[in-house]
Amino acid sequence: MNRIKPLILLMLAAATALSACSSNNSVKPAITPDRDVEAKVEKVLKGMTLKEKAGQMVQLTILTLEDDTHEAIDPAKLDRIIGEYKVGSILNVMHDAAHSREHTAAMVRQIQEKSMEVLGIPCIYGLDMIHGASYLIEGSLYPQEINLAATFNREYARLMGEAMAYETRAAQVPWVFSPVMDLGRDPRWPRMWESWGEDPYLQAEMARTETEALQGDDPNHIDLDHVAVSVKHYMGYGVPASGKDRTPAYIVDNDLREKFFRPFKECFQAGALTAMVNSASINGIPTHANKRLLTGWVKEDLDWDGMLVTDWADIDNLYQRDHVAADKREAVALGINAGIDMIMDPYDPECVNDIVALAESGAIPMARIDDAVRRVLRLKVRLGLFDHPIWDKEYPDFGCERFAKESYAAAVESEVLLKNEGILPLKGTERILVCGPNANTLRALNGGWSYRWQGSADEFAPQYNTILEALQKRFQRVNYVPGVEYDETPNMWQVDDKTGIFKAVAAALISDVVICCVGENSYCETPGNMDDLNLSENQKDLVKALSGTGKPIVLVLNEGRPRLIGDIEPLVDAVVDVMLPSNYGGDALAALLSGDENFSGKLPFTYSKHINALHTYDYKVSEHREVMEGSYNYDAVMDVQWPFGHGLSYTTFAYSGLTVDREAFKAGDILNVSVKVTNTGKRTGKEAVLLYSSDLVASLIPDVKRLRAFEKIELQPGETKTVTFALPANELAFVGADGKWRLEEGDFRLACGGLGAMVRCTQTKVWDTPNI
Repeated sequence: MNRIKPLILLMLAAATALSACSSNNSVKPAITPDRDVEAKVEKVLKGMTLKEKAGQMVQLTILTLEDDTHEAIDPAKLDRIIGEYKVGSILNVMHDAAHSREHTAAMVRQIQEKSMEVLGIPCIYGLDMIHGASYLIEGSLYPQEINLAATFNREYARLMGEAMAYETRAAQVPWVFSPVMDLGRDPRWPRMWESWGEDPYLQAEMARTETEALQGDDPNHIDLDHVAVSVKHYMGYGVPASGKDRTPAYIVDNDLREKFFRPFKECFQAGALTAMVNSASINGIPTHANKRLLTGWVKEDLDWDGMLVTDWADIDNLYQRDHVAADKREAVALGINAGIDMIMDPYDPECVNDIVALAESGAIPMARIDDAVRRVLRLKVRLGLFDHPIWDKEYPDFGCERFAKESYAAAVESEVLLKNEGILPLKGTERILVCGPNANTLRALNGGWSYRWQGSADEFAPQYNTILEALQKRFQRVNYVPGVEYDETPNMWQVDDKTGIFKAVAAALISDVVICCVGENSYCETPGNMDDLNLSENQKDLVKALSGTGKPIVLVLNEGRPRLIGDIEPLVDAVVDVMLPSNYGGDALAALLSGDENFSGKLPFTYSKHINALHTYDYKVSEHREVMEGSYNYDAVMDVQWPFGHGLSYTTFAYSGLTVDREAFKAGDILNVSVKVTNTGKRTGKEAVLLYSSDLVASLIPDVKRLRAFEKIELQPGETKTVTFALPANELAFVGADGKWRLEEGDFRLACGGLGAMVRCTQTKVWDTPNI
């Protein structure tokens, strides 16, 4: 090691040794230990050398050889990585390209056979499956998470998780780096579309549902139809101060605990077997070196025995980018002593020798090494890899029609009607002009993590319909003039060309209605960084030019984050935000615009209007002072384009009879809240019923409101249903300035569908435990 800070490392070593030897026996383990699993882990651990232990703590990628017909793993490189370095995990070996299930399985089989031959310990292979089996050519892709959040329907998170697990296992892959559960509370962030939106409760409900669907009912015994998850990116990754990927976040501790930690906590307690760590930093501390968050909050406070893995090359970032370590070896010590169990290096196997040297010098205590290796081995035992490192099982439902129908249904429920001045649904007889850069592209409909890292659906899945193709199949009189087109040159995703605007305007003059499809081309992570959240100038110019024709315009937004359109929204007659609805998104849109299907999606984020007024729906009451009849209006919203939870339908709904079964409550009580919802229109429709709370007076400035429950219902014309929510009183607690959870005496307002009811907490409760 070039330089070690002796005092710091000594303190880290002592603290790590203490935490590795102790467990928080005062809390229920997040995953109930299984005696047989633990016995197998200890038996394997006892027979391992230090080099073998270090190898289990490292994950590498192996770029493949290519010939004229296929890719194959380089046998010499595989021999070196497993034979010499004893590496225990491999990821993404396939040149960032989707392959067939058979070819993927063959490559994993080759890795696994070598690992069992040399080490007698199975390798664990992981893939970034984000919205379905997105790295398998014949796999089933679902709408991205931001879309599923817009359905406000937990069932779609379950269905996607089950299909993703089944098809991934069919390719001999037992581990997925999913679900993504970073709160998308800054629309500038280029990974917002990978999240479930801005609200912690919605995020927690959907992510926990997907986690349980991916892993099955028993996290100690994952069967051959399920996979291990890696919930990510723990945590605070989605609110960088700059808005740019992998840059620092600054989050007050009470928000970190109350909002950002909640989705992860619920997934850990639901049995999530692994978690991937935030690539950036929080309050000046790189998350990969943050012992308080990695070991304290998760492993100790939750008594969680799962495994923490780094993100791509993030140990290197501790010294190359963040400058909290002098060199690679010091960075390895910082990360592992903080709680990292597996290092996704991902290229340099010498990381294994660094771990060995650090253990031999005492810079990393052997207790910490053994703890990390136990967690890696425990994962492999729970997945059954020791018994079945490869498996012979038929998967007849791979790529089946049922999965396709689920994906289509999810797309239908996720696309959001934001504005409609009577133009929709279309009659079907109109002369339709389709234009805009997003009209004829599957790449944009799917977004990133679709067959390739940056997305490449047109290359791999041309059998599906673009928006244009779907409209041409549904309507008789469709003309296409793009007007503006994307530059598909590599790394030019943000560039568009407007030389065709004149032709689009000419075509609009002989049309009855214009469907203008704008937004973003696909991107992922840092390549998606931008300096201006506004929709591109060229696309805005297209809309402005088309509006000059006087023809009605349906504006379709196909984007991974809410690009600002405040200056062109008044120029159009309808707005539909399809976000990233995947391969059946075009078909879903055509059915919705025609009226064959009804809209029911609602925004899972705030759609801002102004670049200097970006905020979330749960802002502080002191940020916006709107009064109504002398009192603060808790139903008011700031000057936004559309608020969180907004979404129109072709029918109408009326809310009535909001009741709470008790006016007074205390900690531990359950408040049963009921409301009647009636379909007052002429069409069958689905409605997401959202329940909010507002704390009227608190010892910290309260949020204006918080989502506390939701339920999706379907109503026939004239039908009324009563929706009842069982709201735990503890849900109304918050984290105070002292870092403690507290439910304070005072008045609360519960709101649903524009109705309100007052309840009162009669006794203050302050918890001494970090979680409630």
